[in-house]
Order: sequence, then C-alpha cells, then structure tokens
Amino acid sequence: MTIRVLLADDQALLRSAFKVLVDSEPDMEVVGEASDGAEAVHLARAERADVVLMDIRMPGTDGLAATRMISADPELGQVRVVMLTTFEVDEYVVQSLRAGASGFLGKGSEPDELLNAIRVAAAGEALLSPVATKGLIAKFLAQGGSSDPDDPGAAAHTERLSALTGREREVLIQVAAGLSNDEIAVRLTVSPLTVKTHVNRAMAKLGARDRAQLVVIAYESGLVRPRVD
Repeated sequence: MTIRVLLADDQALLRSAFKVLVDSEPDMEVVGEASDGAEAVHLARAERADVVLMDIRMPGTDGLAATRMISADPELGQVRVVMLTTFEVDEYVVQSLRAGASGFLGKGSEPDELLNAIRVAAAGEALLSPVATKGLIAKFLAQGGSSDPDDPGAAAHTERLSALTGREREVLIQVAAGLSNDEIAVRLTVSPLTVKTHVNRAMAKLGARDRAQLVVIAYESGLVRPRVD
C-alpha cells in the first residue's frame, strides 16, 4: 500500500527537496503541499493523507495549531503528524506531542531517517528521532508540564488509567521508557504479539491515537515520573 504524504512548510525550496525524496520511494507519494497550517488541515482532509510532515513555525496558523485541529477531527483519525523542528531539543517538542503529533524529526536529519520516520508514523508507532535518547521524552515532559495529581488534566488521565489491567499498566510503563515491542517482550517474557495486543488495548481504553500519546498520558498522569539526573 502506498503511503500518502502531505508536506506542510512555508519554505517552497524545502518542500521541493522533500517531494523529490519522498516521490523517489516506491511505497510512498506526495499528495499535497501546504505553506501554512490552515492549508495543511484542508489538504489532509481533501487528499486523505496518511502522514503529514509538519513544520512548527509557519505564518498564520502554525504547525502546533494545525496538529491540534487534525487530532481533534474524527474524520482525520488515520492521519499521523510528524513535526519538523530546526532544533530537536527545544520547548516545541513536548507541545507537539501534546497537540497530537506522532513524533518529531530535525530538519537536518539524513534522508533515510526522514523516510523511516514516514514509515514508522504510518504504521502507528511513536517516533523519537535518532538523536533523542530513550529518556529524553521524560525530560521534555518534565520541562513542559506537570504530573501534579491536583492538575485537572493529570486527574483525568489517572481516572482513565483505572480501566487498564495490571499487565496493560506494566506495558504502558515500558512504552513510556521508549522500549519497542520486541524489547518489552524480552523484559516481560512474553511474545511481541502479546505486547502489541496490550498496547492496542491500552490505546483504545485511554483514547490515544498512537504510542506517542501513550507516553504523554503515562507521564502526565504520574504513572511514570521523570528521572532526575
């Protein structure tokens, strides 16, 4: 199946470069180009995109606002957003994940990393860019928000966590640590298929679009606490 990719960036030259790269792959094609967030939302719906490569900083409706619109639209439930950042370690990363992005990638990434990001996002997996270490997302969430149980958002997440089984909570903790299904399977001595089943059930119960959202919920609910180095 061909992955339908939408490019959203206000720099025409960068969009052109991405288009050449994406269209060179037999399993993906660029179905639209947007120069601002509002156009990106419109094209995501009109072109039935699978993955949107979304620049954060754009004039008018920026990438964060556009991602929130896409995530909030039930008709766009299949759309995955990968945020493109100039600096991978900045305050926008946690905002991107909260907005509903499946992950982030630096604009300076290698072509193979970008193509892999599209495939990973299309498969519904969380994308932590190659530069990010497994504990980095915790650091971002610690800087960008609170896991205070008195916070209304955290309280709502905590209430939803009560619907999870003990094993699902255990798997969620491992997902939040940045482990893959195979790594979790080894750690819990179960099959990768069993892990995938638990992950999917946790996503359904918590209303998460993908693994990235599971990570956000795990930290914001206080189920997992950021490590202090």
